Amino acid sequence: MEHKHFHSAVVYQIYPRSFCDSNGDGIGDIPGIISKLDYLKSLGVGIIWLSPVYKTPNADFGYDVADYYSINPEYGTMADMDRLVDEAKRKGIRIVMDLVVNHTSDEHEWFQSSIHPESPYRGFYYWRKGRKGNTEPPNNWTSNFGGSAWTYVPEADAWYLHVFGKKQPDLDWHNPKVLEEVENILRFWLDRGIYGFRCDVINQIWKDSLKDGKKTIWVCGQEHYLMKEGNHTILHQMYQDVFSKYDCMTVGETSYVDFKNARRFTNKELDMVFQFDTISSDRFLVPIFKTRFKPRKFKKTIFNWQRELDWNANFLENHDQPRSIARFGDTKKYYQESAKELATLLLTLKGTPFLYQGEELGMLDYPMFTPKDYQDPVNHYVYGLLRHYHFSEKRSLKLVHNENRDNARTPMQWNATKNAGFSTSEKTWLPVNPNYEKINAETEENDDTSILNYYKKLIALRKENPALLFGDFEPLKTKGSIMAYYRGYEGEMVFVLLNLTKKVQSLPRKISTMIGDVLLSNYPHAGLTYKKRLRPYEALIVKVK
Repeated sequence: MEHKHFHSAVVYQIYPRSFCDSNGDGIGDIPGIISKLDYLKSLGVGIIWLSPVYKTPNADFGYDVADYYSINPEYGTMADMDRLVDEAKRKGIRIVMDLVVNHTSDEHEWFQSSIHPESPYRGFYYWRKGRKGNTEPPNNWTSNFGGSAWTYVPEADAWYLHVFGKKQPDLDWHNPKVLEEVENILRFWLDRGIYGFRCDVINQIWKDSLKDGKKTIWVCGQEHYLMKEGNHTILHQMYQDVFSKYDCMTVGETSYVDFKNARRFTNKELDMVFQFDTISSDRFLVPIFKTRFKPRKFKKTIFNWQRELDWNANFLENHDQPRSIARFGDTKKYYQESAKELATLLLTLKGTPFLYQGEELGMLDYPMFTPKDYQDPVNHYVYGLLRHYHFSEKRSLKLVHNENRDNARTPMQWNATKNAGFSTSEKTWLPVNPNYEKINAETEENDDTSILNYYKKLIALRKENPALLFGDFEPLKTKGSIMAYYRGYEGEMVFVLLNLTKKVQSLPRKISTMIGDVLLSNYPHAGLTYKKRLRPYEALIVKVK
């Protein structure tokens, strides 16, 4: 396999609205990101993935693009964007942008024009007449954000499809001009120095048909657009026309992807895909229903994906998921140990690791939002639906909390001053987590035993060890609470050993008789030779002799 920049780099996702506010308006911006490039370089980051920075009305905070060629004025200017790309590159960091092309904003000029039947952009979207004399939606599909997936526009005397929010009309990829326009957008940014794209909901851009969907308890109609053949055709064409002609990186957000489709998506379509099986291992049926964390299921899922794909996009957190420590670790007695154990796992798997802002600090979910503080548009719908079905207020708040995307979007915690050093504003767009006086970058930088400094050591170790970068992955069979695997490359062998639980775990003889030098551990004075037990959430990286 040819080794490219993303094979050896750590990707750091920035949610611009919450990273660093340079002008005191309570909203993060591009100059704020530029001011923190030295921090990211010291962490060891090689690639920054920016959540959308395009012009947007903020119905879904950038995932509703009004102009792919302009920067959201809240974040800065095109000159600021160019400066970010240039200054990051000087520090050895490349910039990846979000590509949102399943849909646009309803304020995009394409859509505004398409409302008129004679417009050349009419065929860019799914405009259809409704049922029962145009008084009901064309089919029974439901939106991922709640309610019908269709909205009626009197001026057009027709309905448009939106499998997400009503201000996010779906593009009709059956129209070849949509591909032409998107390829122009890709070239525009790649020619400007962008290293690549994270492709939003990219496995559902092609709708096979508009027939009624099977009724489900969550989203109806997905069987008509998830991972259809046309999806692969479009992505392969994009690869042939654009991606193959640039030194770039592409990663797809592919919900519900299976092994077969993942292999297809990563064969002359995209470089990597995000699978969500791993981080859904503590969920039951739908995201709001949380179940007890089962280490055996978690481990099996990771091992399966490591086996089935040549190269994975590995992550535990992002802007759409609750923070990981409360899900897969312990926020109380073993907070430090479990945070470092999860870091060890993420950065020693085969594939490219994706860190989400604040993960390297051990940032946690906000204690509990109330509806008046919700910014995530999905929250209001889910909360209202639960109350409609007579769930108590307390239970409804708890269930929304389980999937609330605002949890991961609270401002970055830089120091112990006002607003965690994120902004000088009296009010930030989302409240700062009240634990910022203890969990923040400045405090952790000055503590050699901190989570942040552990991440720095771990990323540095990964960079200098080819077995951790490029090595084969070989799992060792152990009981469910213990995770053990080898990474081997050109005669070098590294062994990774993890306790996924808060209980002391006895080690089998095949491990306790191993001999090797510990390269890094989240406990002091850790050794492998004659080791009989693993302490709670203990993690070791060992060079095996």
